[in-house]
Formats: sequence, C-alpha cells, structure tokens
Amino acid sequence: MTRTARHAVVAAVLALVAAGCGESGDSGGPTGGGGLTSFDGPDPGVAHVHGLGVDPADGTLYAATHYGLFRIPSSGAAARVANRYQDTMGFTVVGPRHFLGSGHPDHREDRPPLLGLIESTDAAQSWRSVSLSGEADFHALHATGDQVYGWNASAGDFMASGDGGKTWDRRARLSLRDFAVNPADPQIVLATVQNGLARSSDGGRTFQPTQGAVLAVLAWPQPASLLGLTPEGQVQHSADGGTTWTMRGTVGAEPEAFTADGDTLYAAVADRGILASTDGGRTWTVRYRDPD
Repeated sequence: MTRTARHAVVAAVLALVAAGCGESGDSGGPTGGGGLTSFDGPDPGVAHVHGLGVDPADGTLYAATHYGLFRIPSSGAAARVANRYQDTMGFTVVGPRHFLGSGHPDHREDRPPLLGLIESTDAAQSWRSVSLSGEADFHALHATGDQVYGWNASAGDFMASGDGGKTWDRRARLSLRDFAVNPADPQIVLATVQNGLARSSDGGRTFQPTQGAVLAVLAWPQPASLLGLTPEGQVQHSADGGTTWTMRGTVGAEPEAFTADGDTLYAAVADRGILASTDGGRTWTVRYRDPD
C-alpha cells in the first residue's frame, strides 16, 4: 500500500470515529471537539502535521500530528514519542525539553476530549494539565517566557496568559489558521485569516485587516524576517513586519505547518513530507518523508 493510499484508508476510518475534529483552516468558522478515539489498519505514521518545533536541549526536530508526537531524524524512521497517539493540535517549544500543547487525548487515556493547555518538561514523555481542561482546544500556540498566546478553536477566541498558561484573558474573537508574534515586541501579532492577514498591536485585543498575500502559516524568527507560506506553497518574506512582501521560493504544495530554528526553516508539506531550508526559503530539501 502506498503512503497516500495508507493515509486515505486511515482518514476514512477516522471520519467515522472522530467526526468533528476539524482543521482550523482559514475558510470557515471555529471548529473543535472530537479527536482520535481509535482506528484499525496500518499505523499512519507522520501524517496530518499540526505543528513543528526544535528542542534546544539537543536540536531534535519534533512533529505534532493528528496521530501522535514524533521525533524526526535526519535519516531513518521517525520515532513516536512514548507510544502515544495524542492528537496534538497546538504545539510550541518553550525551552529545553519544555513543550506546551493542546488538542485531544489518546483514546487509551482517561482525559476530557478537549485537553486545554498541557505541558511537558521531559520532551513529551509525559504531559500534565495546566489549565482549561475540557474547555479549550488550542489549534495554535506561541510562548515568550511566561507570556503565552493561544487560539481556542472550540470558541474562536484569541487568548493570552501572563503566567505561563495558568490563567487566561479572552481578548478577541476571530477565525484564523495561524499566527505569529513579533520577537522584538510581543504586543504585535500577525494572524492568517480567510481573506488575507490581520494585525494586532495591543497583544491580540483588537485585530485590523492588513495588506499582504493570502498566507496559510507564518514564522517570525527575527524582527526583520517574517515569513509566510501561501496555500499553494509560495514562500513570502517581509522585512517590515508584514507591510510589504516579496516572493522567495516555493515548497511545491500546500503547507501544513511551519517553523524556524535560527537560520533553518522547516515546513511540513502535504504529500512531500517535512522540508528544510537554510537560505531563507529560497531552496528546500527533504528533511523527512515517511517511507511508502
């Protein structure tokens, strides 16, 4: 069975047992609920990637997927962390071996269908609940120190926490797919919405439409280096915080997730695997692809 066919079989089964857990795409309203309950058939592997992150403890690349969190090697097979099939929708690396996440539990775990904010301090070997268990399904998360931003797809709320995610402030309601935070000023947030981009200069309390390409996912590694991928896979770069954009390259297909680690960019791309770029997105090489 080919990789594409294998994923199609798994997706068909999941459609029956996990209806309601949708992508937070930019073409519809808030979604949430459901999640991975069980499935039959071959292990889907690294499929339907929601987030990417690099652990500064050892430089390991992680992929948060609909079917579990994986360590991604430079060669060889991906390793499922702790044999867990948790649907990790939101995922961000806070520090060495320190991750934040959200989504839906492994069907073997006695947890609410909405995980709220969860935290791991042992590189995802274990997770603990931090807040909003049973209430929130964060499809996008970003953290800078104790400042955490999250988009709760179950309600459409853009939320902020100043104490590492223990307590939250609901700041705005909008439908988005991804957002990025200015590393020089965490009050500035850029979000991908249905018809383009929306910008906030007050920590997500208000958003205003802004000019620019229609983007799917964002990465903001440096104040003067904001990058986005269009739904078709074009790489767009802005040196002025999203006011003007130039095309740099392409990942060749629809992106699923995007992150930056220093000068290296990583993109999970539909049917192409996980790609890497070390020249600002101009050229890309395959970092990992599930074997057929």
